[in-house]
Amino acid sequence: MCGSKSSFKRQVTGTSTISKEDFMESTLSIWNIAPEKAKKIGETLDRLYPETPIPLNHSSAYTLLVAVMLSAQTTDKKVNEVTPALFKMANTPKKMAKLNVNIIQKAIQQIGLAPTKAKNLKKMALQIIEGDGLHDDWNYLESLAGVGHKTASVVMSQWYGHPAFPVDTHIHRLADRWGLSNGKNVEQTEKDLKKVWPKEAWNRRHLQIIFFGREFCPARNHDLSRCQICSWAASKKRIIDEKT
Repeated sequence: MCGSKSSFKRQVTGTSTISKEDFMESTLSIWNIAPEKAKKIGETLDRLYPETPIPLNHSSAYTLLVAVMLSAQTTDKKVNEVTPALFKMANTPKKMAKLNVNIIQKAIQQIGLAPTKAKNLKKMALQIIEGDGLHDDWNYLESLAGVGHKTASVVMSQWYGHPAFPVDTHIHRLADRWGLSNGKNVEQTEKDLKKVWPKEAWNRRHLQIIFFGREFCPARNHDLSRCQICSWAASKKRIIDEKT
């Protein structure tokens, strides 16, 4: 590689160029994440959130599974508003299986994608009955109607205690802001975050990042330079870009 720092340019096909400084800062911080960076972020999160209560109200593995499934594209607050009535009617798979889909849909109608979720709740209940109850098995959970990897991860980690790092769009966004991942999807971000923190931290770290995002690090109108993590963890370019 030749040329001075100021003259180095990397061509971007068909568009423009970026300086060596910007290129190095936007890539090396991700490819060579310093352990100290993840450690410092973890210490901040542990200090702010020494306790990590699950934000979704539940009383069993099944009710947690239902609540997490309902939370897709819906706030936890809204889920907690509708589940009391739903769980009063059906807090077990057997009770849910007996309900008509229209009754289930009416109970959760304030939640996004209610028609699809109601059908999935009915089908999932029947599947659980046929499978002799819930099991702490990844393949089994992910085979249930309406249950994806993220939902299964929450149940496996928060109820059964297995190490897991559920990643939603909020965690994906903060991991990118902090330079902990350059993943283009939540699957890659999950792999990256599992590399920067030890297994024993995964279950609490997932919730801590969610709490921090909600309280201090919103997606919009956020001044990264004033954020107690973004101000030093984000790249200078990222801080400037999000100001404009």
